[in-house]
Amino acid sequence: MARANRHFISGYAWHLTHRCHKREFLLKFAKDKQRWMYWLFEAKKRFGLCVLNFTVTSNHLLIYDTGNGNETIPKSIQLIAGKTGQEFNARKGRNGAFWQDRYHATAVATDDHLIRCMVYIDLNMVRAGVVKHPEDWPFGGYRHILTPPKRYRLTDNKKIMELINIMEIDRFRKTYRDWVDSAIMRRDLKRQPEWTSSIAGGNKVYVKQVRNQMGYKAIGRKVDENGDSFVLREPQTSYQSMSDRAEQLQPEDNTIYWQNGPENYLDSNTSLEGSF
Repeated sequence: MARANRHFISGYAWHLTHRCHKREFLLKFAKDKQRWMYWLFEAKKRFGLCVLNFTVTSNHLLIYDTGNGNETIPKSIQLIAGKTGQEFNARKGRNGAFWQDRYHATAVATDDHLIRCMVYIDLNMVRAGVVKHPEDWPFGGYRHILTPPKRYRLTDNKKIMELINIMEIDRFRKTYRDWVDSAIMRRDLKRQPEWTSSIAGGNKVYVKQVRNQMGYKAIGRKVDENGDSFVLREPQTSYQSMSDRAEQLQPEDNTIYWQNGPENYLDSNTSLEGSF
């Protein structure tokens, strides 16, 4: 798959995904996942990153490009990924790359497709069989959306409400919880590559708009129908060849993945604020 991670357009929501080097699970311990969340908060504070949802696994981050300078997203990801990798290597006495490749970005239409993408992110750990409900996963955005902490809030709930056009906070929380619960009841847990391996996902008009705004960068990229949605595809380049090339180019002090085990969890009485 060719990279689509530098095609940011202001006023769009973007789903970013990132993998650990050689698909290892390097964010294995709670302290490392906490540090990733700490640096996410720092990116929000320093660069004005607008966070809609996230889950710390092999990482999923949904953000909105407010147009606050075209360097907001690259600088934020450089901070989060770089600092997480450097701290992990320093603590473990490890040398080598932490991340497999640069992050991938998919533009997501801010209609019901945004809701689907948010729920997809929340269900990542349910899909993996680690928890039965996203409220049980302390390293995700679900808790921040429904019961935001008084300090160190990571998700911009006001922006989410604006985008999905629900302005009453109680209605928003109930509606969002119902969306997630409904997806779990339907067992709608399959992997959905439109959120992780395309350049854009949404209705046909939206996807064509993204392609047009990309200009010459859209050459070789097709708009395909995907059920009741449309996606802007990457050129069909071998993913393995891209990964091999990235491995050769990846700096050794910077560069995520996931695995079952009790060390993944914080004690239920432990506050995430301790690491902020």
